[in-house]
Amino acid sequence: MELLNILLMAPAGGDAKGGSGFSSLIFLVVIFVVFYFFFIRPQVKRTKEQKKYRENLQKGQKIITIGGIHGRIVELQETTVTIEVEGGVRLRLEKSAVAADAQDQLGSEAK
Repeated sequence: MELLNILLMAPAGGDAKGGSGFSSLIFLVVIFVVFYFFFIRPQVKRTKEQKKYRENLQKGQKIITIGGIHGRIVELQETTVTIEVEGGVRLRLEKSAVAADAQDQLGSEAK
């Protein structure tokens, strides 16, 4: 909304060449489009994929947390997950702390 106000307050008259107001507007639109396709859209897509992944977690699945802890899911609740790590220690985490599937990480290291 602020961008629209700035554009509307821009001087209507151009300089000696004429049309500079219109070219400035086109330049701003092009910059916005570039930001959208290179920054905003990929981030939204990545967020949707992470949400879908966390909703489809299953008992027995090996995961990696955002803190780098590797473990196996032993219990799932609405918003939390209990994992078992080395030595039989169990940790309860928020689902949002699950970063990736450990099998995917092992597969990418082998390549």
